Amino acid sequence: MMRAKITGTGAAVPEKVLTNFDLEKIIDTSDEWIVSRTGIRERRIASEGEFTSTFATQAAERAMAMAGVTADQIDLIVLATITGDYPWPATACIVQSNIKAVNAVAFDVSAACSGFVYALTIADRFIRSGGAKKALVIGAEVLTRIMDYTDRNTCLLFGDGAGAVVVEAVEGEIGIYDSLIKSDGNYVDLLYQPGYGNRYPGAKAKAGDHLAYLNMQGNEIFKLAVRNMGEAATNVLEMNGLQESELSLLIPHQANKRIIDAIAKRLSLPEEKVYINLERFGNTSAASIPIALDEANRANKIAKGDLIMFVAFGGGLTWGAVPVRW
Repeated sequence: MMRAKITGTGAAVPEKVLTNFDLEKIIDTSDEWIVSRTGIRERRIASEGEFTSTFATQAAERAMAMAGVTADQIDLIVLATITGDYPWPATACIVQSNIKAVNAVAFDVSAACSGFVYALTIADRFIRSGGAKKALVIGAEVLTRIMDYTDRNTCLLFGDGAGAVVVEAVEGEIGIYDSLIKSDGNYVDLLYQPGYGNRYPGAKAKAGDHLAYLNMQGNEIFKLAVRNMGEAATNVLEMNGLQESELSLLIPHQANKRIIDAIAKRLSLPEEKVYINLERFGNTSAASIPIALDEANRANKIAKGDLIMFVAFGGGLTWGAVPVRW
């Protein structure tokens, strides 16, 4: 049967680093407090003149170089982001122009931290249906521009960057096995950005009340994330006749070390089978899984034939899991 195989990975992050010690100077917190509760030590911050499309373009070019694919061969670009260059048009279209992917159809996906899993699912289903042969799937964010740096419950968690993969149509058992994506709109107000939509347009958002910034109820998110990511991972394996013990590597959304540990425990996975780079990048939302994947891939932590799993949870609420035979 036709499957979508990941043939190239790429990532790009800003050079500027914001450490926990830097944050100690601007909010009431400490390195020890942040590390003990989140596992984060530093995060990357976009500089003036750098945008979501900047990092998305760089990551895409690196993924295409690894895959040996030229931009004119790409027929689909799906970019997951909640911090696009503009409210519209799609940042995917900016990337399309930057890389000169003249034969591609390009659009964005808004699923917050689950964005890459959603985007990869869309590309996989395009390929399975014959609607695409070579696709770029990108997760990219500049979250630090929607942070309130007086709110220690949110600003210390997030960072900027992008990751990308090239997926191609292949026959056989190698590639994306399946995907399971879900959402529950009853929890919209647990994690969202009120301002700049048509409920609170730009002028009103700038007036205050934190409308322009990301709002999050962390304690509620934690419980829902552990339960739903665990169920998604377990269920998608069962749907495909796979066992948790067959997993070679879990690459989870990098939100919080405690959440990742809880998911690993639920799947009975030892520490060495879970890839974590949270301490260096923080939560980069839709970019976190593809950045981690690119690191793991370039460090030769994934071998041909390995069964790996992506699992994520984000605002919406959205969540999902994707098992991949490498």
